[in-house]
Amino acid sequence: MGQAINQLEEKIQGSVITKSSKEYPEACKIYNAMIDKHPEFIVQCESIDDVVDSVNFARKNNLEVSIRSGGHNGAGLALVENGLVIDLSKMKQLQVDPNTKTALVEPGNTLADVDAATHIHGLALPSGIIGTTGIGGITLGGGLGYLSRKGGLTIDNLLECQVVLANGELVIANKDSHPDLFWALRGGGGNFGVVVSFKFNLIEIKNVYAGPMFWPIEMAEEAIKFYDAHTKNASNDLYGFFAFLTVPPAPPFPEHLWNQNVCGVVWNYTGPEENREEVFKPIRAFGPPILDFVGEIPMTALNTMFDGLYPPGLQWYWRAHYIKELTPEAIKVNIEYGSNIPTMHSTTHLYPIDGACHEVGNDETAWANREARWAQVIVGVDPDPNKADEVTHWCKSYFDALKPYAMGGAYVNFMMNEGQDRIKASYKNNYDRLVKVKTKYDPNNFFHINQNIQPK
Repeated sequence: MGQAINQLEEKIQGSVITKSSKEYPEACKIYNAMIDKHPEFIVQCESIDDVVDSVNFARKNNLEVSIRSGGHNGAGLALVENGLVIDLSKMKQLQVDPNTKTALVEPGNTLADVDAATHIHGLALPSGIIGTTGIGGITLGGGLGYLSRKGGLTIDNLLECQVVLANGELVIANKDSHPDLFWALRGGGGNFGVVVSFKFNLIEIKNVYAGPMFWPIEMAEEAIKFYDAHTKNASNDLYGFFAFLTVPPAPPFPEHLWNQNVCGVVWNYTGPEENREEVFKPIRAFGPPILDFVGEIPMTALNTMFDGLYPPGLQWYWRAHYIKELTPEAIKVNIEYGSNIPTMHSTTHLYPIDGACHEVGNDETAWANREARWAQVIVGVDPDPNKADEVTHWCKSYFDALKPYAMGGAYVNFMMNEGQDRIKASYKNNYDRLVKVKTKYDPNNFFHINQNIQPK
């Protein structure tokens, strides 16, 4: 193996990091510090050829492989124990064409990178809410965020992918070339190959009217019912995710609210400037809110608003549900656990799936939950490893209590290692079709360090 890895190192433009490399400890760090895995090799690719060579090397040497883009995956699927990590984080080419309103993006780019490049042209890609997230994982899992009601999921704006398959072949996947693979890549995760470039459609967005708005926890039942009713018939220009949270004890939050358990909505309005006050008049009249930070900001500022609060290296435990309706029973569970958040960083978010997301059919992409109204994520988070058990217990208990009122399955980007039945439930009627595509393009399950779809 030593001679083979030396040959790989001589061949590629990037670098090969082994357990004896001084860079190894840093290269093993990912967003979730609760994950402790020790790959044998990490190949930091700088080109498509590097990826092809890495795939071929791993296959010939019977090494398990994981794919790393931004390293944000909650379950730690960017790393593999004693195997080879194909690290794409240095592949950061990014080209925006303002005439066609498209972007060609390599997988090492973060959402902040994409936002910065598109914002210059008054354009944006519908995607997530944390700027340090890698574009690869969030796209292949679906892509929910502030522009979902306006522009759909990230995959709804995906036009084409370049993919390195398990046999080392480089293919183009779009609606005309390998359309079955293109269908599967839109929501099917990293099961089918290494995507080395994405081509996206962009929408016209520059500045938005957005920010958080909080209400006292004592008003939680009224607030969540108001939010539910008000957003149900709102235009696609109005987005807001609901949260139970603890107010961070730091500016810009007012000191009298520090460490208070509250509920709130992070709003994003993308409609005409002259309509802003009218749209928010009934929202501001409710309560009224104890904090109102909604105002005009660049889209880039909204998409990085929470980066400082959630830096890489915290302890994370995730669980998630799809929610169709906020029944009285579901609201009761949310208030019970949302009123007993164990640490300042722990929270739950209800991300809307409606609006433009409902304009695409469940069978048009691999993402099979278009009829849901929300993807709810519950996260137990803290900087202190000694609190890992506490935040995990709260998260699991919350998840279990809410399960009777959920739809089954979950958004795969929010899942831990939860078993094959959970994966099947998340893909519903699309699972069998995904198995066929998997069997065609990766019959030996070479790419299995993921929310795995097993070939036949």
